[in-house]
Amino acid sequence: MQTNFTSERLASDPRMPASEKILRTCVHCGFCTATCPTYLLLGDELDSPRGRIYLIKDMLENGKPATAEVVQHIDRCLSCLSCMTTCPSGVNYMHLVDHARAHIEETYTRSWHDRLLRKVLAAILPYPGRFRAAMLMALAAKPLAPVLGVLPVVGNRLKAMLALAPARLPTRSAMEGPQSFPPPAERSKRVALLSGCAQPVLDPAINEATIRLLNRHGVEVVLPKGEGCCGALVHHMGQEHDALAFARKNVDAWTAEIEGEGLDAILITASGCGTTIKDYGFMFRNEPAYAEKAAKVSGLAKDVTEFLETLELAPVRDVAMPIAYHSACSMQHGQQLKDGPKRLLLGAGFKVKEVPEGHICCGSAGVYNILQPEIAGKLRERKIGNIERTKPMLVATGNIGCMTQLAKGFADKGSGVPVVHTAELLDWATGGPLPEKLARAGIEDRPLRETRLAAAE
Repeated sequence: MQTNFTSERLASDPRMPASEKILRTCVHCGFCTATCPTYLLLGDELDSPRGRIYLIKDMLENGKPATAEVVQHIDRCLSCLSCMTTCPSGVNYMHLVDHARAHIEETYTRSWHDRLLRKVLAAILPYPGRFRAAMLMALAAKPLAPVLGVLPVVGNRLKAMLALAPARLPTRSAMEGPQSFPPPAERSKRVALLSGCAQPVLDPAINEATIRLLNRHGVEVVLPKGEGCCGALVHHMGQEHDALAFARKNVDAWTAEIEGEGLDAILITASGCGTTIKDYGFMFRNEPAYAEKAAKVSGLAKDVTEFLETLELAPVRDVAMPIAYHSACSMQHGQQLKDGPKRLLLGAGFKVKEVPEGHICCGSAGVYNILQPEIAGKLRERKIGNIERTKPMLVATGNIGCMTQLAKGFADKGSGVPVVHTAELLDWATGGPLPEKLARAGIEDRPLRETRLAAAE
């Protein structure tokens, strides 16, 4: 794509040169439109990556403040990054749309209710204590959801927020930081594990299972002091200042561990967080005090399944049941991790089924299912329908947002299919306890030796 940025315009903002380079990479081919969820649903060129790129180019190149039209189409983008997987030219749409969102926040005044909702989300979701309190209030207010849905302007969003709240809130885990979990035998590796912000409130069993699994295989797990939200939630709302503030705290916390006892990896069990943390090096490229440290952190960051593939996992339970693997967009598109989780599940004994249209987003996308509930709901229905075509006993995935979104979809249909994190299933298959969700679904524990003995007889 030809660009006409002036030298003054390029020098006016340290983010501009990178965005101009991205724009010049695009060749208008339109391959991205074939896999863009919003274009598939809405059929509007401006709701495709190519259309949004034109809008962003015009806005950034000419130094224009964001308009209502630009905001509408950028807000509808899920940042699923399916376009990046499809693009033959290697356009880094993620960095471009992130810059556009920050520019929108700096130059556009949203409606009062939109500003209020975004402030509430930013003030609550990244903080586990506040989020837990908010979830308890949401549970009490759930019966009001049908009434709230008829309110003008804000009704659908309020209804979506309450609908996504779980029917029950898990007990707070004892495995919360800062603390360290040494393996029972000789230590082979030492890793930091991101506790996260929403995940330990909604499903603390994920990190508990991950710690048990790693410990059994000789890996020490540390939850560092000072670590917190990765910054992804506010980053994708264009609140760049707050996102970098969260990221700095994590870089400092993990650098202290790296320079102390050392780390072999920084593990993430929520793939949405993983995509952002792996991008810290880029995010801090213009900040000399953090550029090198952030790049080192990004280099050590791994999804938990990436690290588990370096270990020898030995299954001890019969788990030969059909399961659907839902690959989160942040996993398959953001981090380009496609087959590793499936290899691990197959190696553990699960019968993994491919989900039709597996590359299309489920509609979760951070807080997208709150800010854009209508589009998110249509994508969820589409995803649930495709998963059900595989007739699974359960669904495995690696992102808490997708887990919440899919669980809501199955609950709406009354099917009761449990949605479980990949790490929980691998922990169970290799000696951990039966996940509570599976027990509630009637799935039983069966040692692998029972199957082998029966075959021998």
